[in-house]
Amino acid sequence: MNIREKKIYRITLIGTAVNALLIALKFIAGIFGRSSAMVADAVHSLSDFVTDAIILIFVKIAGKPRDKGHDYGHGKFETLATLIIGIILAAAGLGLLINGASLVIKSIKGEPLEQPTMLALIIALISIVSKEWLYRYTLKTGKTVNSQAVIANAWHHRSDAISSAGTLAGVAGAIFLGPHWRILDPLAAMAVSIFIIKSGYDIIKPAANELLESSLPEEQEKEIRTFVESVPGIDNVHNLRTRRIGNCIAVDMHVNMDGTLSLNEAHSKATVAEKAIKHRFGENAIVTIHMEPTKK
Repeated sequence: MNIREKKIYRITLIGTAVNALLIALKFIAGIFGRSSAMVADAVHSLSDFVTDAIILIFVKIAGKPRDKGHDYGHGKFETLATLIIGIILAAAGLGLLINGASLVIKSIKGEPLEQPTMLALIIALISIVSKEWLYRYTLKTGKTVNSQAVIANAWHHRSDAISSAGTLAGVAGAIFLGPHWRILDPLAAMAVSIFIIKSGYDIIKPAANELLESSLPEEQEKEIRTFVESVPGIDNVHNLRTRRIGNCIAVDMHVNMDGTLSLNEAHSKATVAEKAIKHRFGENAIVTIHMEPTKK
């Protein structure tokens, strides 16, 4: 296991342990603390636990070197993990929205809602603090190892912290404002669920684009052109094609050079361009440069 994989495994295992503890606490607080929002929050934490397991499985696969069946390596497995995380996150948000809406309708019809207890309030506070810390720690690690899956998981932790903040507000209102305000408990869960669904969508979109072979952003393609055309003797970058493979990129292009150059000279210039791209986008970048003679 390389250093990158070790860092990903370490932060994911920490997240798994924290989530396991919070799941137990939230279910206990939701059931014995009589808070429907807390039960929904526990379900959201359970989705975090599932995504941690997905990261542990897929990152191991994504870190494997290229083989006969995968000439470009296994980076897309990490992208697939990111997509699954986004789908689970959006599904969890939809579940929270439906659950909250059913309780609001129940209250509007005149059916009394149970008053949450201080136990739910305390666990909500613990959840906010622990999940916000976990978000910051995971995000820092994700950026360090350049893993979109870990960064996506960090935002999942942040969404759980915000979910708990909404739960805290709803529980506090239901406890301190009287029976008529107990509807705040499910209303808070509904408000947070919308944010969770949006977070899931924001994770799904780029991952789906990558799996569908979308090109790199236009600004990055301009950077690549600039790096290559800045090499003396290389001009007219054309037929540029780019894509992302997990935490690295793949680039292929055609360039024009003086037709009188020797093969060694042309190859040397192409190597300089390749190194410039790898310096910017990482040593694992896959760069293919097709050389053509300049027409006179």
